[in-house]
Amino acid sequence: MSATKYLRAGLVPVALLSTSILNVAQAEETASAWETALAETKPIFNARLRYEGVDQDGLPEEASALTYRLRAGLETGKFLDTKFLVEFDHIDDFVDDFNSTINGKTMYPVVADPNATELNRIQLTNTSLPDTTITLGRQRIGLDDARFVGNVGWRQNEQTFDGLRIQNTSLGDLKVDFTYITQVNRIFGDDSPIGRWDGDTYLLNLSHPTPIGKLTGFAYNVDVDNAGGVFSSQTIGARLAGKQPVGPGELGYALSYATQSDYGSSNLDYTADYYLVEGSYTVDAFTGGLGIEVLGGDDQRGFQTPLATLHKFQGWADKFLTTPATGVEDIYAKAGYKVGDVGPLSGLNLTAVYHDFTADVGGADYGSELNLAASAKWDSVRITLKFADYSADDIATDTSKFWIQFDFAL
Repeated sequence: MSATKYLRAGLVPVALLSTSILNVAQAEETASAWETALAETKPIFNARLRYEGVDQDGLPEEASALTYRLRAGLETGKFLDTKFLVEFDHIDDFVDDFNSTINGKTMYPVVADPNATELNRIQLTNTSLPDTTITLGRQRIGLDDARFVGNVGWRQNEQTFDGLRIQNTSLGDLKVDFTYITQVNRIFGDDSPIGRWDGDTYLLNLSHPTPIGKLTGFAYNVDVDNAGGVFSSQTIGARLAGKQPVGPGELGYALSYATQSDYGSSNLDYTADYYLVEGSYTVDAFTGGLGIEVLGGDDQRGFQTPLATLHKFQGWADKFLTTPATGVEDIYAKAGYKVGDVGPLSGLNLTAVYHDFTADVGGADYGSELNLAASAKWDSVRITLKFADYSADDIATDTSKFWIQFDFAL
């Protein structure tokens, strides 16, 4: 046998041995990565107990709702640059003198916290591509201030979205956020005929920091097959929000404009505009602010934000969850004071907001609303008290609401 043949013959077992060693090393590396992912797995648990009382003119009974939510799940560490998250909610009540929207108790005002046991989130999050996060599955989404897209976290059963979200920062300071949604899992739950919205929705949000604040451009094509497509719309707009030191304090501001029209399965033909101008000033522990937010109207339809965290806007009494055809002009003033630690309480905050609502078209005086809130932590429990008092003129009826809420989270 020639030297070359001996060499080739000798290389075969060497190659096989090298391959075996490499396979063992890869297997050990994979096993190690798997063990690390398991070791870094974190439990998810939080509990909430809330009382909500509602006195609404025009209904024979006052609502008293003592409800609770248990949320539990887990999120793994990374394996192959991918995390897995699963989370369940259980919502029930101790006192059920309220209209949950599905319990048939229509003599009471609505407290939209129906009993439910549901899969809240289940998602895979991958970061294997440079500067890119991809999330697939049922997930929580909140864009900017949640005026157009949010999780409605105030309600016991939050709003989540089934879809694919891609967030990319490969273009320097420009953040690209794109989401495709096939289903919206709403606060009303699986047992409600309006608890799920199906359709093809596309959300594009582009943001970039500037010397005067964060500049955002957005295009939200919402297509909802349910309810005859009346919630389908195309919204295109921009937002600038920032803070600047001025004198002894800090000036905060937000400006936003958007235009909306019918889209997809909608059988309407309308165009409506949105704008927001807000300013605030903070000195030490005190903050004061003024703002005007207008959701325009047209003959057929007012400017709608069906995927928003609506409770956060236009008063906590929730009188404008659906914008009237004549639109809503909300002029508001707000004040906040950070009290700090008081006895066993830490981080006590006080908030007051006053709203004056009128029609964007026609000038009708809808009414006014006063909102008051206090929140603090007691050990590991956050305590929140809220009050809303809506005084009606040309729309809805006088309504007052009171909440006391306890939140605990690991």
